[in-house]
Amino acid sequence: MSLAKNKENAIAFYKTAYYGDPQKAVDLYVGDVYIQHNPDVSDGKQGFVDYFNRMQKEYPDKSIEFVRAVAEGDLVALHTHQIWPGDDQYITMDFFRFDENGKIVEHWDSIQQIPKTSANDNTMY
Repeated sequence: MSLAKNKENAIAFYKTAYYGDPQKAVDLYVGDVYIQHNPDVSDGKQGFVDYFNRMQKEYPDKSIEFVRAVAEGDLVALHTHQIWPGDDQYITMDFFRFDENGKIVEHWDSIQQIPKTSANDNTMY
């Protein structure tokens, strides 16, 4: 298992699903099982596909920037900046666990909306 390859695959998986082809993302990058910890997404591969198909239909003009990727052991963490319609912006932290074959088998995330004002001049990314 290559940490660099896992980071590359986590980004490709997320991009492919985010921009409208979650079935392809699952087919290429997910292992035999897919454990989901986001309470808004059903467990398993089909739950993931259904969620991202719905997001693409409802919000086709969203965008994502991958700010950083960190890998350790069988985990990859992605830090992203997402912009949704109406300039609704979010910072996400996604964690993916890979199996021994380099396939994604588990996902956790944390999502925070970027506020209009801040007590400091630092970005959230």
